[in-house]
Amino acid sequence: MTKYSNPEVLVETDWVKQHLGQPGIRLVEIDVDTKAYEAGHIPSAVGFNWQTQLQDQLRRDIISQEAFEKLLGDAGISPTDTVILYGDNNNWFSAYGFWLFKIYGHKDVRLMNGGRVKWLNENDKQLTTEVPKIVPTHYKAATPNLELRAMLPEVLQAQAGKNCNLVDVRSNDEFTGKVIAPPGMTETAQRGGHIPGAKSVPWNTAVGADGTFKTADELRAIYVDQKGVDPKKDSIAYCRIGERASHTWFVLKYLLGLPNVKSYDGSWTEYGSIVGAPIEK
Repeated sequence: MTKYSNPEVLVETDWVKQHLGQPGIRLVEIDVDTKAYEAGHIPSAVGFNWQTQLQDQLRRDIISQEAFEKLLGDAGISPTDTVILYGDNNNWFSAYGFWLFKIYGHKDVRLMNGGRVKWLNENDKQLTTEVPKIVPTHYKAATPNLELRAMLPEVLQAQAGKNCNLVDVRSNDEFTGKVIAPPGMTETAQRGGHIPGAKSVPWNTAVGADGTFKTADELRAIYVDQKGVDPKKDSIAYCRIGERASHTWFVLKYLLGLPNVKSYDGSWTEYGSIVGAPIEK
């Protein structure tokens, strides 16, 4: 991992096993819901529900700073803790969590490489259904760093100006408008297609068969050499509802070290429903 621009943001499953229970290290499993966590999780890990705990339940938005502080305080996490995130779907939702932690200024947050599936596939790794005993803390977040987040006006400006890498991380069928959402997914948009000028780089091209991230050289070959992502330009990653975009945001910003990378969490469910927004197929 030494060739990654920020190798410290990844830990391996063996590292997690060796550091279980150590003071100052907190494990958080983030899934689309908590069913997987309840069925069995890494010992001492708390579970966050992506749908109900990391998103505002009234308006479409991330949770507020106050809600983030309460969530982490109730989970017994302090601002000085090293927080290790992992989850299902090759770390889609934990990558979203990483993005949220960074928006609210948590200094030491990392992803467990390979996520929940890799841990499950290793015979020497333990699971438990026991919920850890939590001692609540008073968590104070930093002023939100909104430079990590792209909103619709900036996306429209980037599309019109051609001076920004727009990276569409959805499947090819979504990119071409053949489907608006993957099978079984309910969140949709009014129209299919992609933002004009966007480069199609499906999120899963960044990971190997075991769900771990490919090497820095492999990632650079995919994004820069093959897909033409210009490392000198700003970049905005988007998907359908924001979770896959966070995964690619993590790759571009932390593993490849591209400058000023943002995640557009409104993604296609917002853009594909905007009256008059330009669309390509």
